[in-house]
Amino acid sequence: MPHKPVDSLDLEVGWDSQDEKPESFSSSQDDLSESKEQQRGLLGDNNAPARTVEKLPNYEPQRRKTSYYTLRVFLLCVAALALCQLVVSKLAAIPSSGTSVDDNTAPAGSSTRPPVQPHRGDFSPSKGKIIPDYTISTEWNYDEPAQRRKFFWTITDQEFNPDGVYRPMMVINGQFPGPMVEVNDGDTIEVTVHNQAANATSIHWHGMYQNGTNWMDGTVGVTQCPIAPGQQFTYKFQVKQQYGTYWYHSHQSAQAADGLFGPLIIHSKEEGDLQSLEYASDRVVMVSDHYHDTSSALLMQYLASDIENAEPVPDGALINGRGIRNCGNFGHRKCDTTGLELPRFDLEPNKNHKLRIINTGAFAEFQVSIDEHSFAVTEVDGTVVQPSYYDRLNINPAQRYSIVMTTNSTSLDAAWLRAKMLKYCFTDPPSYIETDTMAIISYKKEREETKVEPESRDWEGGPDLECRDMDTSELVPAPVIEAPMKADATFYLRSNFEIGAYRLSRGFFNQSSFRPNVQSPALHRAVDGLSSQNRTWFVDRITSGNKNAWVNDAAFHQGREMVIQTNGIQVIDLVISNFDDGNHPLHLHGYKYFVMAQGHGYPPANLSETANTSNPLRRDTASVEAYGWVLIRIVADNPGVWALHCHIAWHSEAGLLMQLLTRGDGLRAVEIPNANQELCGAPLADLEKGSGPKDSVFMHVD
Repeated sequence: MPHKPVDSLDLEVGWDSQDEKPESFSSSQDDLSESKEQQRGLLGDNNAPARTVEKLPNYEPQRRKTSYYTLRVFLLCVAALALCQLVVSKLAAIPSSGTSVDDNTAPAGSSTRPPVQPHRGDFSPSKGKIIPDYTISTEWNYDEPAQRRKFFWTITDQEFNPDGVYRPMMVINGQFPGPMVEVNDGDTIEVTVHNQAANATSIHWHGMYQNGTNWMDGTVGVTQCPIAPGQQFTYKFQVKQQYGTYWYHSHQSAQAADGLFGPLIIHSKEEGDLQSLEYASDRVVMVSDHYHDTSSALLMQYLASDIENAEPVPDGALINGRGIRNCGNFGHRKCDTTGLELPRFDLEPNKNHKLRIINTGAFAEFQVSIDEHSFAVTEVDGTVVQPSYYDRLNINPAQRYSIVMTTNSTSLDAAWLRAKMLKYCFTDPPSYIETDTMAIISYKKEREETKVEPESRDWEGGPDLECRDMDTSELVPAPVIEAPMKADATFYLRSNFEIGAYRLSRGFFNQSSFRPNVQSPALHRAVDGLSSQNRTWFVDRITSGNKNAWVNDAAFHQGREMVIQTNGIQVIDLVISNFDDGNHPLHLHGYKYFVMAQGHGYPPANLSETANTSNPLRRDTASVEAYGWVLIRIVADNPGVWALHCHIAWHSEAGLLMQLLTRGDGLRAVEIPNANQELCGAPLADLEKGSGPKDSVFMHVD
């Protein structure tokens, strides 16, 4: 289905609680392209009176007098506003620095606030916007004792132009992408989230085991209720035996596509010991598809009748939240590229440099390359691997690859880093789409005064024509861990899209299409049922097969919640066959799994018994290609309820999510913290703000 621009956006916004709304505030026509009526709708002030000018007697003298006093008032207002902006920008910079904060610096949170004016800014340094820096210091102390690292985040609705085109976004502490969280293995992460946006939200810590803190996983409808507008919530969990490249993002509907994401980096002495390639610098490189419309507007299009899983096609792509588009191609939108620059990484010549590549997008698979430079892949989803060299790598949504490149070219001072969306995955991409986004790799010089664009050449050969995981057969984990020889239980899953009543296309695992319960997460229900000895949660009702691993269709309505439940430590095989014509990157919360085998067509017979168990790749997001299959092996030893879902945001919202309730015996004595329960006490109307549309919205008679 061709991509269609959205004419109107249903967005509630307001003033940040740290600012006071100036009584005389108004937006000039130069700042806003909408009509006055549209401006009032966006600002949530539909009843604001129109400004009028009364004709005065003695017009000429009075005009001169009015102009004089108006000028004085105007200059005072400008000075006051400039001072306020300076103070606010300084305050906002404190929590977004990525460092720990002492207890006595915590701001006093408020559960209510006045309406907020959206900040209309861009990424121009001259205009004071925050340009995030995702460079990791080589002076980081790996040997520090375990400590609590505290962060304070305020989520607001603002209007940004990451590639020149303005659009409403949800951002953390006024910056996009969000601040980098950087800790050591063993540290406790404590993030206080103040939701001052119009919609409810949550934060998922992608790839974190959350061992012993399942309720901090941040998955709406599975482990928590969303954080309603005006509320605050503190995520607190300890990092246990993990290191490498991770990230965080909203897990309320498809909000991550609206700007709520950022990198999470975990250091460890063990990681350093396992790295066979030393490097002089360390940076995060986030590649993401980018939409000029909000996720809520796009979901209304995508989930409607007769769409047949034609996913919203991105308008373009970004690297670390930045790109540059030709505003002439977007005459129907407000667009300004003044001050925008492509990301630039200044690297010392003749050294190794580490780039941590994260696909933070909603849909697109990327192919990443650096002109005339090969690189070594050294990490996959937090698993250190023996260096293996490539010219290009393919990365699906939610996946991470760390690479090490060497700046040893004798003919170049700079080279293009290219991130290409695989457009063959898209249905009817618009004519104005730009599938490529670029950054500059510059050989750093001591006295460089000019910044010239690279004259480097791309590698020969075009991007892949198929959407699937890159061949990872050569990527061997450095810490050798053998997979269990056999599974205690095997479950066969079918992933596909089906068209049902009212011609609605929805995603399914077997007969189940997920619908979140925003007031009663699965974890809360599981703890209540197990602690009260409710028979529907126990194995005594199972009459055949493995009584410690089964699909619990008694406690859960399988039509909207498919849950595999286990007791004790079980080895689980999932054989997932994809009957869809699209690729599905499958992410499991709370675990890394063994990727035992992947292929096209039907899986071979006796697959579980014949799979290679010799140190297979371990990761948290692997793809099952179109009309293909994947076998993953899970050592189910982490008590909790964990989502397994396609990480294409549109597919997950269409229902392609199921759950694993593992170590149910370990959940019986768990108590859900009061703070989590209080989230669920918010009015249902507030909890549902920002949720995907219900099927009933589209159930009408033509």
